[in-house]
Amino acid sequence: MTPTRLIGIYTGHVNTDYARGRASAIDRQPVEGPVALGPLGLTGDEQADPENHGGPERALLHYSLDRYAGWQEQYPDRATRFVPPGFGENLASHDMDEHTVHIGDVYLIGTARVQVSQPRTPCWKLDVRFDIPGLAREVQATARCGWFYRVLETGTFTTGDTIELLERPPHTLSIAAAMAAVFRQPNRQHLQQLADCEPLAPNWRKKARRKLRGAPDASGQQRLTGEPAKR
Repeated sequence: MTPTRLIGIYTGHVNTDYARGRASAIDRQPVEGPVALGPLGLTGDEQADPENHGGPERALLHYSLDRYAGWQEQYPDRATRFVPPGFGENLASHDMDEHTVHIGDVYLIGTARVQVSQPRTPCWKLDVRFDIPGLAREVQATARCGWFYRVLETGTFTTGDTIELLERPPHTLSIAAAMAAVFRQPNRQHLQQLADCEPLAPNWRKKARRKLRGAPDASGQQRLTGEPAKR
């Protein structure tokens, strides 16, 4: 991959009543660099739901700037909403997307070294943010989702820093292929690759193993719709 540039850096604070009485920090805002990156993410970036957001396996969310034009064309009446950081990303750049980024990729960004840990699994809060019912489900189905990093070496980011691919482990799947295998077109070979993939976050390896067993995704509907779990 030819090195590209970091175009945007974004952090957010928790809104305790973002939607339906639930908290979220998805409304991130641009910040000037240098911004320090620790083991759990950028300084000043908050998470409202530590069970499903944040943590060492989801320290940073990266979204491709090249995706926004397609969303704007698809939803012209909501086009003004499809601008960064509309998907709640921490980092934004061109020339990287879910087809070119692989699980386990190691990147040097600024002075920090990070590794792709898992795809972003969208939730119902995207529907609320863009006022489009079912958007989270579409993001999942089309794999226009973005990806998370874990932090291998802390450092600092500044807008304009180079994003350089340092390492790609052999036999890893792209973010798009991982999403397809788990959510759209079950492929036993790909699912087994995911289940055995050491750089993949543990929760995603479990997803792959459940899919291989044919077990249902008990939390998927709740994640996509925000409906309470059925008792």
